[in-house]
Amino acid sequence: MKTIKLFVFPLIMLALMAMQSDKPAYRLFDKNGLETPYENLLRDALAADVVLFGELHNNPISHWLQLELTRDLYAARGKALVLGAEMFETDNQMLIDEYLHGDIRQRNFESEVKLWNNYQTDYKPLLEFAKDSGLRFIATNVPRRYASVVHQRGFEGLDSLSAEAKKLMPPLPVPYDPDHPPYKAMIEMMGEMPGDHSKNNLPKAQAIKDATMAWFILENLKPGELFLHFNGAYHSNNYGSICWYINNNNPDIKILTISSTEQDSMDELNEEELGSADYIILSPSTMTKTH
Repeated sequence: MKTIKLFVFPLIMLALMAMQSDKPAYRLFDKNGLETPYENLLRDALAADVVLFGELHNNPISHWLQLELTRDLYAARGKALVLGAEMFETDNQMLIDEYLHGDIRQRNFESEVKLWNNYQTDYKPLLEFAKDSGLRFIATNVPRRYASVVHQRGFEGLDSLSAEAKKLMPPLPVPYDPDHPPYKAMIEMMGEMPGDHSKNNLPKAQAIKDATMAWFILENLKPGELFLHFNGAYHSNNYGSICWYINNNNPDIKILTISSTEQDSMDELNEEELGSADYIILSPSTMTKTH
């Protein structure tokens, strides 16, 4: 019996040594792939005009860090901080304002505004923080019905909309470059689709979202303020999309980008993620999902 124990013990030790010694929930890297402390991210965010926080929509680490960064930026900047998000469409701004000002009850707000499925766990804490802190919260995304119009008929489909509807998006015509890398990649990824003339309109539907978010960020950014914007990482990765439209409108705006990604290995950042943003949040691919 003693011989068996002596034999089994080394096997157990080898198995434990082969397992990862630590299981970090996330690691933070700079654009060059060097691990960096959160305090560096906070420092650079405070020096920016606009921070584009690119999330993975169902990743809880993204959402936790969004709230933590919001709290820390507010501690430093107070009411000079403005929040905004892709997850709210511009035609819901009045409802958001009424709720933040205490004019309508929570249940009325939540029953009437268009909410994402993971609102309660992931975006409500941000909106409630804005409410409790007296911060503005800006709905930046184009109403989805108008993105659908662009998908079906191109940008020209927006021309016949009413003047009231056009207030919910940037001035027309919207600048568009089909060779802009994220839009070009969408076409290439779809490949040939015979008979589907809407294929070339898909990146245009993405572009009207990016352009609207950029426009409403700039429209609601006053001198001396910091705008913290929450969006899917693909809307700001590689300094394109929203970044491109902000720079197209005002190249003097200082933008900091944050991206989020998942990998099987947490040892180092995959090469394809290098340069995707100023700061990149890495979490394990096994991370619990929020919806």
